[in-house]
Amino acid sequence: MKMIVLSASLLAALFLIGVDAQAAGVSPGHTQKGVASYYHNSLHGRKTASGQIYNKNKLSAAHKTLPLGTKVRVTDVKTGKEIVVRINDRGPFVRGRVIDLSRTAAKELGIIQRGVAKVEVEVISIPSRRDS
Repeated sequence: MKMIVLSASLLAALFLIGVDAQAAGVSPGHTQKGVASYYHNSLHGRKTASGQIYNKNKLSAAHKTLPLGTKVRVTDVKTGKEIVVRINDRGPFVRGRVIDLSRTAAKELGIIQRGVAKVEVEVISIPSRRDS
């Protein structure tokens, strides 16, 4: 009997092509703690992993593994402020960071001056395969 080992990048690719998130153990209410950062202004107008164009004025974010289209609540653990964003890109690719926010989302959360913040990310909804 052969065992199949899936790498993190392969799992991320499976999410990109619409593998059911619940089968991967992600469902509404799932939480993750870590550090949030935000996109640099130079990325405004570039294509995201979802195919959408990144708009720094929209409430969006990047996450390494959550299915594209997932809505999450991001709470700054220091201040208690929260923001709801939609995952439309992959990243961040810096150790310890769990989410990259659009500039507007970071501003509303109040982390622009600090640059990064300890946050809790809670899954609110996951798109069905039909929505992908």
